[in-house]
Amino acid sequence: MPQARSAEVAATPKARPAVASTQTQTALPQPAPSPAPVVPATVLTAQRILDARINELGRAFNGDIGIAVKDIQTGWTSHYDGTTWYPQQSVSKFWVALTALAEVDKGNLSLATPVTLGRDDLTLFHQPIRAMVLSGGYTTTPNDLLHRAIQQSDNTANDFLLWRAGGPEAVRAYLDRMNIEGIRFGPGERALQSKIAGLEWKSSYSIGNNFYAARNAVPDAVRRQAFESYIANPMDGATPLGIVDALARLKKGELLSPSSTALLLEIMSNTRTGPTRLKGGLSGGWRLAHKTGTGQVFKGEQAGYNDIGIVTSPSGHSYAVAVLIRRTSAPNIQRMRTMQDTVRAIIDYHENLQGYTIAIDDREDGKIYRVGG
Repeated sequence: MPQARSAEVAATPKARPAVASTQTQTALPQPAPSPAPVVPATVLTAQRILDARINELGRAFNGDIGIAVKDIQTGWTSHYDGTTWYPQQSVSKFWVALTALAEVDKGNLSLATPVTLGRDDLTLFHQPIRAMVLSGGYTTTPNDLLHRAIQQSDNTANDFLLWRAGGPEAVRAYLDRMNIEGIRFGPGERALQSKIAGLEWKSSYSIGNNFYAARNAVPDAVRRQAFESYIANPMDGATPLGIVDALARLKKGELLSPSSTALLLEIMSNTRTGPTRLKGGLSGGWRLAHKTGTGQVFKGEQAGYNDIGIVTSPSGHSYAVAVLIRRTSAPNIQRMRTMQDTVRAIIDYHENLQGYTIAIDDREDGKIYRVGG
């Protein structure tokens, strides 16, 4: 049974190189290493409480769930089954957005240049843009598509942006270049969803109910094999710890330019999907920038029901959070309640610190605890 684990990202004092005299080669006395920072009991208690709460939520859930929480300012992390691979589904749109904005930062992609989507660009499932495309083509901008992909989880908007940014290989190259670990990127929405259903993509699936009709015609044994194969080894898989690490790095400005970082966080702060998932656990003054993901259902079981994001306190302290569900038949209300309770646990942790903030002192390579906002 997975257990919640915490990870303290505490820097250890750096050993200074010995300095020898050029004449005598006698080593000079070495200064004593800086003492390890003392973590106040209040902070340790708050961390233990959050660990216990994350473990309780994970163990009580009716299904396979992974939960990770990372204090962005300090790096301290708590998780339940945080190293297991979970299906991302539309959470993967986050990586497309990062890759596209990285191309913008390099001058290879303009968010303002007009683009036109035609019938061949349609995908499947949730694509609100579909009606406009079928009315004779839809001319818009990559900026509009970026907003639609994140805020509405529009599959066609996301897929078009994906290929404008260079396709799946470009996303994988970005993840590798930025040393983002614990993340896989699949073949794109059409191929991914078809494979999960035991099908091969056909362009006719993008129209009307054609995909559903084709999926319903697949023998149950074939669908079961495809469904189980996906759950066991998701081609779009991610670990909860990998996700919260990337979210923290985005918030700290390590993945994109300042302008692109601000744009993506602003877009994610206005996500319309999943209003009662993580967002339902917020209390007054707290904010959330997030991306949801929802997978296919077979015989009452769903493969992928997720929400990831950055929770920010009224004082500006931020936490990265990922709740990923691999397989479950639990009612939606239980799934949403677990996500909401995860956010409530973060808020309780923040309040349990009783005014302590934690800063990294780069000069001493250690942590300083002080009373503050």
